[in-house]
Amino acid sequence: MPEITIDGQDGRFKAYRADPTGASGPAIVVIQEIFGVNKVMRDISDWWARQGYIAICPDIFWRQEPGIQLTDQSEAEWQRAFELYQGFDEAKGIEDIQATINTIRNGAACTGKVGTVGFCLGGKLAYLCSTRTDADANVGYYGVGIENALDEAGNISKPTMLHIAEEDGFCPQEAQTQIHASLDGHVHVTIHDYPGVDHAFARPGGEHYNSAAAQTANDRSADFFKSHLS
Repeated sequence: MPEITIDGQDGRFKAYRADPTGASGPAIVVIQEIFGVNKVMRDISDWWARQGYIAICPDIFWRQEPGIQLTDQSEAEWQRAFELYQGFDEAKGIEDIQATINTIRNGAACTGKVGTVGFCLGGKLAYLCSTRTDADANVGYYGVGIENALDEAGNISKPTMLHIAEEDGFCPQEAQTQIHASLDGHVHVTIHDYPGVDHAFARPGGEHYNSAAAQTANDRSADFFKSHLS
């Protein structure tokens, strides 16, 4: 079932769904970058399904432009992606992710455990899932703007992992220092730093893709979810 419908608080929206071979298991909500539920996000969802999870990627831009799919390959697409990002309501996005968690958790195929994994914009939203939702575990890749929500860190009660690119132009050193200062001692938070790599180092085909760093981060994420969602 490649596409399903989620009943959210403000209306219905679509989500891409990939099922594991066994057709049942724990679930992972894959949270998009600023380019929509594009091929990269669908491929990532498919990868998680191959690891044994029900993977579901909701269209969190549905209020602005339902079904949009952009790439990082043209200036016009970048401009449109930033327009969508700037017009995005984070609080509403988290409501949509919680609705997605509820939908998948209550499905017959799900064991009841649901995690989130997000990238870029989705990386921050995965962090916010740890402070505002009932997800069982959360992983954020190179989240943008986490430093602006560190006052919510006291709400984190479930395992959370963050992957930080040390050369991230969208999360500069000052922001990284703030994140570490606030979260390094948190009992539920693990942070991994990746030297020499830039934002979106785990986006296949992207300008800053680094296969070694991506493999390390993905392995760590897989081990993390295996520990906390099984």
